[in-house]
Amino acid sequence: MTTTLRPTAPEQRGPGGARSRSYEVCVNSRPVGAVDLATDDRFGPAAGRIVRLTIDERDRHRGRGTVAALAAEEVLRGWGCTRIEVSVDAGAGVGLGLAVALGYTERNRNMAKTLTAAPRLPEGTEGRRMTEAEYPGWREASRAGFAQDLIDRGVPADQARAKADADERALLPGGLHTAGALLRVLTHRGTAVGILWLALRDAATGEPEGYVFDVEVAPAHRGKGHGRSLMLLAEAEALAHGARTLGLNVFAGNTPALRLYESLGYEPTAFHLYKPLF
Repeated sequence: MTTTLRPTAPEQRGPGGARSRSYEVCVNSRPVGAVDLATDDRFGPAAGRIVRLTIDERDRHRGRGTVAALAAEEVLRGWGCTRIEVSVDAGAGVGLGLAVALGYTERNRNMAKTLTAAPRLPEGTEGRRMTEAEYPGWREASRAGFAQDLIDRGVPADQARAKADADERALLPGGLHTAGALLRVLTHRGTAVGILWLALRDAATGEPEGYVFDVEVAPAHRGKGHGRSLMLLAEAEALAHGARTLGLNVFAGNTPALRLYESLGYEPTAFHLYKPLF
């Protein structure tokens, strides 16, 4: 039997070289699923993305998904993509297993937690607002650190820096005074030991939710539990502003952070993986 991709609509083109197209997955011309492909708007036309890949239930467990994914890679190579990106919901164990089997590497994962009661910070530890004087240095270091995290995980330097710059423009258009952005400095017995960037936004339900974009303990104060205190501060701030869920991102390989989040009750919601296209 031959598994192929058959276009279901004309290819769509967009600004900056963006491309997208939808396909049927066919076995001997019989439709058995669907694939949606696109260039990745976060990284530009050199990065492709499998937006969706589904196989009809009666045709699962026969290798159809594997062949469809490999065919999708060939399409993206033909578009000039040098890397392919996929995102898999945490509950889709089969999809995650397929991606790993095909050589995809986890770059990062999203995690979330339902909030109940506001936690108490350790004695002598407090959170305060970031000052105007502190903001420029923090923002530059945060942007550079985020770009380096991407570079270390397979993103070309120019794409990584462009994404870091674009994220800053989109997420902090008003700088320190951006609506919904809470920038806090954690202090311990009067000494600044870490930084928190928490965003408040409306969820699909219309209720507010919190998202931690950055937690950073100053190098001289690491290994003393301040990372946990920063997350407790994030939870307290989120609850104080009406949020009942708190999400975050953790990069693959950051084992201390992952263990911290797991110990606090955060669970994965999605995995983000990539693979070079040679």
